[in-house]
Amino acid sequence: MSSWPPLTAGVDEAGRGPLAGPVVVAAVILDARRPIEGLADSKRLSASQREALYPLILERARAWHVVVVDCERIDCLNIFHATMAGMCEAVAGLALRAELALIDGNRLPRALPCPGHAVVGGDAIEPAISAASILAKVTRDRHMVELDRIHPGYGFAEHKGYPTPDHLDALRRLGPCRVHRRSFAPVRALMQQELFA
Repeated sequence: MSSWPPLTAGVDEAGRGPLAGPVVVAAVILDARRPIEGLADSKRLSASQREALYPLILERARAWHVVVVDCERIDCLNIFHATMAGMCEAVAGLALRAELALIDGNRLPRALPCPGHAVVGGDAIEPAISAASILAKVTRDRHMVELDRIHPGYGFAEHKGYPTPDHLDALRRLGPCRVHRRSFAPVRALMQQELFA
């Protein structure tokens, strides 16, 4: 691990690409005295591995905060700006004031409440970013399972809102529901078809 300040927050998101549901952003400050074995990029872990690590991160981290940015805000701001805003809010919401925020990717939010450093592929190489990626992914997956219960027929519990063939087929058959992102091209195209049909 690099020699970052003790109160360094890792920041990552889950759900930028789906057609439905929120984007979820997490910030985590790990405790060097309470290491967590098995941290890795959430996409490389199985669902059961992520679920096992989730409570360990909550228990052992010095601070953590999760922000859920809903589809209405995504449509209002666009996905990039909604994600950047969520990152700022996640860092600002930490119980401890971060000295530095390590952001997964190659862009830094302008309104971070502390200095920031962008780390390409950070979720695979920085444990604090890995922890944030796990919190964001588990929170979002659980949220999508709940949305599947509220909006049956779309298969949200399986594909988590991503544009899989099954999801696109359900979208064509059922039309968009209230948690679909109207600003995303496949949803917008279907709504225009319905409008001018």
